Amino acid sequence: MTTIVVEAQTSQKYNSLYQRTEFFDSNGNLIGYAKENSLYNRIDYFDANGNLVKYEKQNNLYDRKETYDQNGNQQGYEKKNDLYNRTDKYNSNGNQTGSKKWNDLYKRYDVYDADGNKVGHYKYNDLYQRWDYTESTY
Repeated sequence: MTTIVVEAQTSQKYNSLYQRTEFFDSNGNLIGYAKENSLYNRIDYFDANGNLVKYEKQNNLYDRKETYDQNGNQQGYEKKNDLYNRTDKYNSNGNQTGSKKWNDLYKRYDVYDADGNKVGHYKYNDLYQRWDYTESTY
């Protein structure tokens, strides 16, 4: 029996000069960035060319963070699940699509799909002062 492991890695780092969080592929190429939009009280996400891709906004009424596409259509939301001590992610229809939970042993956030299978993790890289995401497929 042979197991094939494919890993994709991305990273993100805050750029204090431009006051934004930048996202990079595994080769170090800028693939996008996020910036606070204080006028609309939200976080805007852009591709590498500066085109708005999506935005996130806190919904205090439902106590969740909602994601919208560039046209203002809701794409989904994240909500803290205190029972399981994790953050659950849902699509626009309210179906759970995954979750994220802190792993004390490895000092990272483990990411799971809707069926509870681990699909990757976020870990802080002290050397480069950035968050790295590693996705594994078996």
